[in-house]
Amino acid sequence: MKDPTPPDGSPHCLRRLPQRGSYDRAVIHAILDEGLFCSVGITTAAGPVVIPMVYARVGDEVVLHGAPASRLLQAAAGGTPVCVTVTLLDGLVLARSAFHHSLNYRSAVLFGVARELTDAGEKAAALRAVVEHLLPGRSAEARPPTPKELAATRVLAMRVDAASAKRRSGGPLDDADDQAWPCWAGEVPLTLTAQPPRPTTQGSPPGPPPPAIAGYDPAGRRRAG
Repeated sequence: MKDPTPPDGSPHCLRRLPQRGSYDRAVIHAILDEGLFCSVGITTAAGPVVIPMVYARVGDEVVLHGAPASRLLQAAAGGTPVCVTVTLLDGLVLARSAFHHSLNYRSAVLFGVARELTDAGEKAAALRAVVEHLLPGRSAEARPPTPKELAATRVLAMRVDAASAKRRSGGPLDDADDQAWPCWAGEVPLTLTAQPPRPTTQGSPPGPPPPAIAGYDPAGRRRAG
């Protein structure tokens, strides 16, 4: 993943409100590590396609997986350029004017070309990373994929050729003429929180959830790499 600002004229330059943007690798990685799902977009002969997916960051690559019949994964495996986006919603921004209503957010946009992982060991490691992205430590508890399950899963690793982050924080930015308008203005912070775990009704009772699940915090997950 490249840190430097793309040259002027690059299709990956931030043009709208560039002061909110960053090309810093650490900033981008932090957004990817906190997000739980991404939107993956490609251009096909039938038109653009964008699909939400679970993912994982492994170093400077993003791991994607799904059914071998997925047209998006088929196209990406064949070398079609891929765009991956992750957005974290932090709040509503309520201005006095309709024009200045907004959202507080952190987002990352990544561009690259994917390679298909065909080695069974490499595929298994990539899928472990996806499980670890959701809940660190979980892959040591769950049954690993069987050879049949690995064969039934297409796994891609997208090399990130260009990426940027963008964020908005703070309150509304009303025009001076609107600041006396008689309506409430400010922020409504939003967070993603976990509810109490519900055990499965299939098979034998799993017993009480371990601390990692009982105290699960979507935003507080810790990963290495």
